Amino acid sequence: MPRARSKKQADWQTAAPQENGSGCLSLYSLSILSVFLITCLITALALNTPIKISAASPIEQTVSTRISPIFTREVQHWSDDIVRWANASFLDPNLVAVIMQIESCGDPSARSSAGAMGLFQVMPFHFQIGENGYNPETNALRGLNYLTRSLQAANGNARLALAGYNGGIGVISRTEWTWHAQTKRYVYYGAPIYEDARNGATSSPMLDEWYRRYGAGLCRDASQRLGLSN
Repeated sequence: MPRARSKKQADWQTAAPQENGSGCLSLYSLSILSVFLITCLITALALNTPIKISAASPIEQTVSTRISPIFTREVQHWSDDIVRWANASFLDPNLVAVIMQIESCGDPSARSSAGAMGLFQVMPFHFQIGENGYNPETNALRGLNYLTRSLQAANGNARLALAGYNGGIGVISRTEWTWHAQTKRYVYYGAPIYEDARNGATSSPMLDEWYRRYGAGLCRDASQRLGLSN
């Protein structure tokens, strides 16, 4: 889970009024009272227009209380924490669970060959000086902060956000054929697993495939670490 992107301040422009009239009705030809009434009407309409978030959006309006049963028992072990972390970040707990499932299968001490750490496999440079990257609370804070930024860059598209979480936010704006093979694989499994979880499925063929091909050893280590082996 890598880098961040900088923001560029927008330029503001102002237009000077024309002295000569055009063929259209100008705002300056209206009386002060008319301008006031029109402004009030526009404001009233704006205040009464509901703001909607798509049901498919991983950024939730309401507080969620549990994760899908499709996730492995190692991830279910963290269910209450996942819900708490997700709600604090205004994220869908099922999307957070997908990240944990693929990244560490719930092993708080997991470490990748690239140096990614903990439950959400956060790279060391995302932590502040003195922070313990393996601490679940700290790891979740930094990992979900990056996931939130990835979702924002992806305009709420969970599939692209997964790509951004794995390959860096910069990949979101690039065509998929330029993505690294690992990022393509991450999205290949992560997106349908999330869809199964979000749609209320009781099992996930893609999660089962991921487990057989990549996750069995990862989850075995997590199970031992969490004392779930028996």
